[in-house]
Amino acid sequence: MTESHPRISKAVIPAAGLGTRFLPATKATPKEMLPVVDKPAIQYVVEEAVSAGLDDVLMITGRNKRPLEDHFDRNYELESALQKKGDAARLAKVQESSDLATMHYVRQGDPKGLGHAVLCAAPHVGHEPFAVLLGDDLIDPRDPLLQRMVEVQEQHGGSVIALMEVAPEQIHLYGCAAVETTDDGDVVKVTGLVEKPEAADAPSNYAIIGRYVLDPNIFGVLRRTEPGRGGEIQLTDALQQLADDEKVGGPVHGVVFKGRRYDTGDRGDYLRAIVRLACEREDLGPDFRTWLRSYVAEEM
Repeated sequence: MTESHPRISKAVIPAAGLGTRFLPATKATPKEMLPVVDKPAIQYVVEEAVSAGLDDVLMITGRNKRPLEDHFDRNYELESALQKKGDAARLAKVQESSDLATMHYVRQGDPKGLGHAVLCAAPHVGHEPFAVLLGDDLIDPRDPLLQRMVEVQEQHGGSVIALMEVAPEQIHLYGCAAVETTDDGDVVKVTGLVEKPEAADAPSNYAIIGRYVLDPNIFGVLRRTEPGRGGEIQLTDALQQLADDEKVGGPVHGVVFKGRRYDTGDRGDYLRAIVRLACEREDLGPDFRTWLRSYVAEEM
């Protein structure tokens, strides 16, 4: 009989980064608020959490991140103006973000890395398993990765990370996992992790992408984890300790993702994500695809 584990209801979204790769746009605007077509990137992430059944969302923020809170709050003046104009469609879009989930916020304070940001969630999460979603990775809602990860965690306990096969020359950009196969084709057992290895030192071409479902024992491990690569407290290093000793917080499994992922943390990929999503929109796609074909033909 399969062991049952507690149902996950809480999601943590680290959003305290400075967004230096997008300067000067992010000098006064949080990178998470940069639009992907007509919604800020962070809204896609919250929508993903809610779609997986996680409607209690804690955002880890920092200085100059107030627009994140404002976006998921009510804007009575704007709503009143739209109501008076009879613009029901835009009113629904404005209200959608404030009705998505129960939102909470805590400031990270010092930017000490992803592991430290996750540790800031300890008082809110308590002793429950929880999900972590990074805002740079947008997962297409037609490929429910997080929902699958929750299912795997409920089945096996411990922690679950999202993995994607990448070309060897790209592995140095990611955390990397050593794995063993399981009876489930899309699930592997993680035996080791290393943060951004050189290709020659990588144990596989399985890269960690920005979705985690974590056992609450990760907090105790993070408190004892010394700064690693870049002088920061690395979540990867803490997960390595859990993989080494399952008695600490259960096993670590990986879900191998082969679906659609949009990387908005890189300027080029951010632009490609906008083009892909715009092309697939029913309201924008037909005209935009026609223009895009014409533009490409002229340029070629």
